[in-house]
Order: sequence, then structure tokens, then C-alpha cells
Amino acid sequence: MTRVIPRSILRSVTDAGGKRRPRKNVPERASRGAAYTVEGHIWIEGAEGTFLGVGRITLLERIREFGSITRAAKSLGMSYRKAWELVESMNRQSGSQLVTASAGGKNGGGAVLTEAGEDAIRTFRMLDSEFRKFREAQGLRIAGKARR
Repeated sequence: MTRVIPRSILRSVTDAGGKRRPRKNVPERASRGAAYTVEGHIWIEGAEGTFLGVGRITLLERIREFGSITRAAKSLGMSYRKAWELVESMNRQSGSQLVTASAGGKNGGGAVLTEAGEDAIRTFRMLDSEFRKFREAQGLRIAGKARR
């Protein structure tokens, strides 16, 4: 049995509270047959599975912004535990720490992105930009063939 999924569902995601919200950065599709887009996501795999992807990079950027894993996690609607597990996974797989954290307490704690963490962000964003250019070029190529 084939199940037809409405576009409105394909263009939305379920948030942490179980509510549907529109996906970000998903281009609107042109009318039927008018245009094509090539879509995809890029991530870097390590021995343990995903090493870096859009979500992990965004977490690193938020840690840099807030100086705190807790605040970074909250800004992404993520639990502290999940954020900590992602940071630990990236630190283990990188060979050098991407984030250093100090315990909280009376003076508060914090988290700092290391130079390796900054480099991981730069490298991933460069790869993602190149991948976006590739997708756009392939979309134009496919659209050109469809018009013939």
C-alpha cells in the first residue's frame, strides 16, 4: 500500500513539545513541472557515527555565543544531557577538545570553544557552502534537461 504524505507535513518538523512547525531553509517549490531543486544534507562521519553535522555545528556556535552548554542547549530546545552527550562525542572523535567546560557552582561554570572547535565550524561551514553550490548547479542542470 502506498501512503501519500501531504506536502505540508513534508515541509514541517515536530518540535520538542510535539507541535508541528515549518522547516527552516526549505525552498518553496514552483508549480508542477516548472522547476526542480536538488536537496540534501552534508555531515562528517567518524568511527562512532556522526562527527559533525548542521545541528552539532549550530550547538558549537551557540556555545561560543553563550559561553554555556546549558544556555546553548536551551536556545536550541535541547536538553542539557543531549547537548553534553553531543559535545562529549565530538570531543572524543576529534582527537582534541572542541569545547572545554568548567563545573558550575558558586562562581558559575562555563564552556569555551577551543581553536579546534573554531576550526571545525569554519571547515564544516565551508563544506556546507560548497555542497549548497553543487546542489544549486545540479538543480539548474536538471531543470535545463527537463525543458528540452
